[in-house]
Parts: sequence; C-alpha cells; structure tokens
Amino acid sequence: MGVSSRAVAALLDRIAARSIECHSLMVVRHGHVVAEGWWAPYSAERPHLLYSVSKSFTSMAVGMAIDDGLLSLDDRVVDVLPDHVPADVCEQARRITVHHLLSMTAGRDADSLEEAWQREPGDLVRGFLRVPFTAAEGTRHAYDNPTTFVLARMVERVTGRGLPELLDERLFGPMGIDHAEWDRVGTGAAFGFHGLHLTTEAVAAFGELLLRGGSWGGRQIVPREWVELATAKHVETLPSDYGSGGGDFLCGYGYQFWMARHGYHGNGSFGQECLVAPAHDLVVAVTSGHPNADAPAQAVLDAIWECLLPGLDRDGDTGDDEMLTERLRRLALDGVAGSAAPRSCTARIDASAGDPPLPDGTAVVVDPADGGWVLRLGSPPFEVAVGHGEWRESAPLGRPVVAAGAWQGDRFVADLHVITTPHRVRLVIDAATGTASARWS
Repeated sequence: MGVSSRAVAALLDRIAARSIECHSLMVVRHGHVVAEGWWAPYSAERPHLLYSVSKSFTSMAVGMAIDDGLLSLDDRVVDVLPDHVPADVCEQARRITVHHLLSMTAGRDADSLEEAWQREPGDLVRGFLRVPFTAAEGTRHAYDNPTTFVLARMVERVTGRGLPELLDERLFGPMGIDHAEWDRVGTGAAFGFHGLHLTTEAVAAFGELLLRGGSWGGRQIVPREWVELATAKHVETLPSDYGSGGGDFLCGYGYQFWMARHGYHGNGSFGQECLVAPAHDLVVAVTSGHPNADAPAQAVLDAIWECLLPGLDRDGDTGDDEMLTERLRRLALDGVAGSAAPRSCTARIDASAGDPPLPDGTAVVVDPADGGWVLRLGSPPFEVAVGHGEWRESAPLGRPVVAAGAWQGDRFVADLHVITTPHRVRLVIDAATGTASARWS
C-alpha cells in the first residue's frame, strides 16, 4: 500500500517522545489496514468513548434528514422545535438555522454549554436559546457544544426516530457496526455532541466511508453531496477557539468537522481522532487518554504529517515490516512498579486537594487475592479486582474497570482504567497513616 514501516515506527516514536498516552492507532491506505495497535490494557474489541468525534456522526444524520426532504439548511430552530422556545427569546435566537448550528456560527465567542445548562437544567435547547449572543449569526466561528445537541433534537423531531436508532438503521447497520453506544442526558436523549462509544476499527471505517464519498460496499449510505459539503470549509477559525493550539485548528471548520493541512478530521477531547487525507488516500484513527483535554490533538496531527506522510510511496523491506509487527503487538501502557506483597490495609480517602472521584472519608480496604488484590471502596462497598504485572477486570458500577497495582514500601498504588473511556483513577494508599488519595487522569 506504499506505507513505510519505518514511517509508522517514527510515528510511534514521536507519540512516545511527546508523552501522549495513546490507546490505539489504525492506519488505512488505499482501503487496506496497513498498521494497527492497541496499548494494553486497551484492545481491539473494546469500544472507546470518542468525545467530540461524535459530532461528525451527528452531522451525517443531519445530511440524511436533508436528503430525505425532512430538513433544510435554512430551517430555523424555533420553527422545528417550537416547544423548546422560551417566551422571551431574542430576535437573533429566532434567526438561528441548521447552517448556523452545523458551522457553529450562531454568534457566540465561547462554548455556551455550562451557562445553557445552568439556565435550563432540564432543557438544553431552551437554555442554548437563552444564552446571550456576542456577535451576529454567521459572522464568526466559536466551538459551541450545544449547537450539536440542538441539531440532534431537530433530526429526531423531523424523522420521528432517536438519533442512535436512526444511525443504527441508516449508517452503522449497513456498515456492519453493531456495538455503537451513546451516553445520554437525564431525559434519555443522546448527547449528540459527545458520548458515542466505538471500536478503533469502526472509527477508521467511518473515515473510509467519508473518503469514499459516503459509499460502503457498493451502496451509497450517506449522500455524496452531503459528505462533500460537510467536509468542506464553511468558516474561518480563530486562535481562541477550542483546540487551536496549532496550525491545523486554524484551517477552518466545516459542518461538524475540522479542516486540516492535508484534509479534515473529527476531533474529540483527550486525543480522539478520525483523520482523512484525501490527497493521500489515507485514514488514521487514534484513541488516547492524555490528562490535558486538548493537548494531544495538534501533537498527534504534527506527528502524522511529519513522520508518516514522508514515508508514503517509499520502498521498505520485510525486516522493517517484521520489526513493526512485533512492536505493535507489544504496545502497552506503563504498569505500576513494586512488589506483589500479600498485605492487607484499611484507609480513608483524603479529598482535601483537587477534584477526587471518591468523596472525603470514603473507606478503602485492600486484601490479597489470587496473586493480586481486591479493593473494597465505600459503604456498602463495591469491589475492584487488581492484578500485579497483569490487568484484571471487574465491573463494580456496571462499567468495566481494568486495574493493576503494586506495593511500594508502605504505599499501595493502583491504576484503575475505566476501560471504555479515556480515563483512569490513580489510587494511592498509605498503610502507615491510614489515608488514601484518588486522582482522575
């Protein structure tokens, strides 16, 4: 497929050098997977929370509704969702259209999500319409999460289908993807702007669908005209916008897609990427878990442009291929160093610093079990299995948690990965003082 194994290795080197916690990587060229890897404990079959890459899928649902004649770019929110319109709605809010929502040009200078939810905790559409505008609609781009939530509700209203159900029937089903899961707000509605869980392969397949103009297996799943429109630049982006730490985020914005130096991409917090480079017939899917929500995005894009692209259409040798295959097979996150001492201890969480995942005073018990340990947290307790030199899985609150740990002197340290998300908890227990700390990464 004309992809140098040395170039892929250089990409892995750059990711490591920048200390990006990568969870998966898949490179597709000319329609074929040429390199794929998962950093243990992440794995190929496990869906991963995509954060705002979800927006690009919602965009496809909008395109389907438009193609069906049920919606248009000029349709106004107040006309499609009249029951969500506040009595004191301003004139600018009355003018907001599907185009403004898709391109995030409603007239804000920052994300309105927090204020919209504060104004209307039970109705984000109404809250979005109540947040004051700072510029005329259509004049500037500002990354604004509620715009996608509103789009999802408009699609649902005109189609009579929930967003997840519509995409299952019209997109995921025809592509053979049967595991799509959406996080939902309290009313049961899918976020739309976030919350989609997919495997890395499904993300790469979505990129390939876009690259082929919405066609999959000889069937036109998404109208070609919509794919071309959604992935074209509609507005300039500004340095103050979300994620604009580098050149690619200043290339413009489409309809729920970011433009890039060599194509376009769906981007999600903590390093989720679906990158399409049409001129190179290339798709790259990445999932990550960097503790800074936006930091890895430009670093990963830079690595692709600077390490992978120069290796396209260059000769390699089978020795390089074999070395890369072995390296990809051995990818793993750093484990917790220390001993497998079969010790027990009891402590309580000290939540005086930061924003811990467990309340202050939460009881923590460690007991040895089968060469590892079991953690009991809270009262009544829920249990987490912890391995030593291996990852052990449990589902203490209905979500899978994969954990490993070790004793370091009088401290027990464990990493608890909420494995269908980019996030983990580092738990440190001081047996000498009976105190413990828990910190999100």
